Amino acid sequence: MENGEKLTLARFEEACEAVDKVTLDTSLIYSDYFSELTGGKVYLKPENRQRTGAYKVRGAYYKISTLSDEEREKGLITASAGNHAQGVAYAAKCFGAKAVIVMPTTTPLIKVNRTKALGAEVVLCGDVYDEACAYALRLAEEKGYTFIHPFDDLDVATGQGTIAMEIIKDLPLVDVILVPVGGGGLATGVSTLAKLLRPNVKVIGVEPEGAACLRASMEAGKVVTLPAIDTIADGTAVKTPGTKIFPYLQKNLDDIITVSDRELVVTFLDMVENHKMIVENSGLLSVAALRHLACRGKKVVSVLSGGNMDVITMSSVVQQGLIMRDRIFTISVLLPDKPGELYKVSGIIAKMNGNVIRLEHNQFVSINRNVAVGLQITLEAFGTEHKREIISALSENGYKVKQVQTTI
Repeated sequence: MENGEKLTLARFEEACEAVDKVTLDTSLIYSDYFSELTGGKVYLKPENRQRTGAYKVRGAYYKISTLSDEEREKGLITASAGNHAQGVAYAAKCFGAKAVIVMPTTTPLIKVNRTKALGAEVVLCGDVYDEACAYALRLAEEKGYTFIHPFDDLDVATGQGTIAMEIIKDLPLVDVILVPVGGGGLATGVSTLAKLLRPNVKVIGVEPEGAACLRASMEAGKVVTLPAIDTIADGTAVKTPGTKIFPYLQKNLDDIITVSDRELVVTFLDMVENHKMIVENSGLLSVAALRHLACRGKKVVSVLSGGNMDVITMSSVVQQGLIMRDRIFTISVLLPDKPGELYKVSGIIAKMNGNVIRLEHNQFVSINRNVAVGLQITLEAFGTEHKREIISALSENGYKVKQVQTTI
C-alpha cells in the first residue's frame, strides 16, 4: 500500500477497531495537583496502566494485524529499549507468531524479563537503541524474519494514534496534547489524527534534553543523527528520528519542548505522592513539560506513555528527588567535646520538627577535642524553607553549620 493511502482517517478508524481487542481502558484522569500548579485544566492519559505497561501494544498489534499470513509465519523481529518489545511480544503471541526482540544491553531487567515471559526470544546487543536496531535488521536479512520498526513505520504510527481518538472522545474541547518523543512514532500518530479530528488542537512533542534528536532534525529541516545521547529516560533514548514519519511530524507537530533529567526526577516524586502512580522517566516527559507551557485557562492532556520502571531505578529516582527538593539534606556541625552538646543539638532539631535519619560523630576532626568535634547529620525536612529554618536555628544557638553533599 502506498504511503498516500496511510495515516488517513479511515485507517485510523480501522486501527481503533483492531486495537480495541487488546487494549485496556485508560480514560483521562483530571489532575487537581497539576491544574493548581499550572493554572490550567490538566488531564493525564494513563498509558502506564495499559496492557504490557505502555502504549506500544497499540502500534505493534495493528501492524501485525496488517501483515499477511506468510509474513507472520516467517517470524517477527524488532529492536526496542523495552516497551515496544513487550508490545510486539504480546501481539505476536495473539497471532501465534514467533517473536525475536533485540534489546540494548542497558535495558532494565524488568523489561527484559517481561518480554521473555510473553514468549519472545530476547537478544541483548549494543549500548543504545540504534545499535540494537542495526543488529536486528542484520538478523532479519540473514534469517528472513519480518522486521517491525518500533517507530519509523506508518502502520505502527497509525496504531499509536488511536490514543488521540480516545483523548478527543473523552475531552472534545482539548486545547493541547503533550506527547513524549523518542523516535517519533507516537507523536506522528497522535498529532496526525488530532489534526484530522480537531485542526485547532495543538500537539507538542517532549524530548529529554540529552536525546533531543527530533528538535535537532526540525531545526536542520531534515533527519539528523545525534553524535551521542545521555538521559535517564531510556525509553526515549534515540539518536535518529524516523525518516518515513518525519514529514508528518514537520506538518502536524506544533512545537517541541525539551526536559532535563533533573526535572524528570522531581516529577516522578510528584506523580507518586499526588497521584499514587508509577510512571517511567520517558512517560514523565509530558508532565515535566507542563512547567514550560503557558497552561492558564487551557485544557491540557499529558500522555503518560509507560510505567515500566525497575525497582532499583525507582529507588534511586525517589532518593534523588527527595534530595533535590530539600526533603533530605546533610549538614556538618562543629561542637565542643563535652557532655550534653549532642543532646542540645538534637533538641534544637526536634524543636524545629526536623527528623534525623543518620548521625555520624567524629571525635578526631581536630587535634584539640575540647575545641571541636565533628557532627554530620542527615535530616528529613518538609522542603527548602523548612531546611533553612533548621539551619538558622542551629546557627542562632552558636553552632557553625555547613551543608554538605547528601548521599543515602
